[in-house]
Amino acid sequence: MRLVNLHDALLLAAAGFAAGVVNAIAGGGSLISFPALLFTGMAPVAANATNTVAIWPGTVSSGWAYRKLIAEEKHRAFVLAWPSLIGGLAGSILLLHTSEGAFRAVVPWLILFAAGLLAAQGPVARWVARKMPSTSHSVPAALWLAQLAIAVYGGYFGAGIGILMLAAMAIFLPDTLQHANALKVLFALLINGIAALYFLVAGSVHIPQAALMMGAAIAGGWAGAHLAQRLPAWLMRLLVIAFAVGVAAQMLVKG
Repeated sequence: MRLVNLHDALLLAAAGFAAGVVNAIAGGGSLISFPALLFTGMAPVAANATNTVAIWPGTVSSGWAYRKLIAEEKHRAFVLAWPSLIGGLAGSILLLHTSEGAFRAVVPWLILFAAGLLAAQGPVARWVARKMPSTSHSVPAALWLAQLAIAVYGGYFGAGIGILMLAAMAIFLPDTLQHANALKVLFALLINGIAALYFLVAGSVHIPQAALMMGAAIAGGWAGAHLAQRLPAWLMRLLVIAFAVGVAAQMLVKG
């Protein structure tokens, strides 16, 4: 178990806090916390596994906040929980069977993809909001398969899965935005939870770094909940997107 030096500790605490604030206001906090782990010299696969564990408590608190809406969607929640768990586990297994070199090569593109998803968050949310509420509680097979694919990506990398899930539900399962958000939070909790558990069991997580970022992210989430009433979400998204693009560009230049 590698200990954290003071410089890295300060960087990770700041990144964890910022990620918590960003997730509370606009989403996309992983685009701050994951690069911070890379900047400390951590290998990409281990950084991704550590980041997954560090951010998971935030999804738990969000899921608790949505518990009433989730209860109203219990049939859909139950049916779509299975592809979320299966896909999340499959993606995490795939990650740990990807070589460091291969994952290092794909990371900049994954970051850019996640940044693009974050940029599309506003339009996707407005699109979902325009959909008419559905009177049926059935779950189309196409949505089950789409959720499985999204969960595999979530277990493998994770950033942006909420936007992908919102888009899938808008296409296959028209409903109110609040219910779609509630289901999205639940499935993110399951996807990240099963992945985090697998990473921990496999010994791929740097525990001190994860614990440090976890505490800072919880504090950041509390602060972000208060800042959300003053700071526009679009501005936070823009700053995170700019940061993510800069990180990806730097990694591509370095090769």
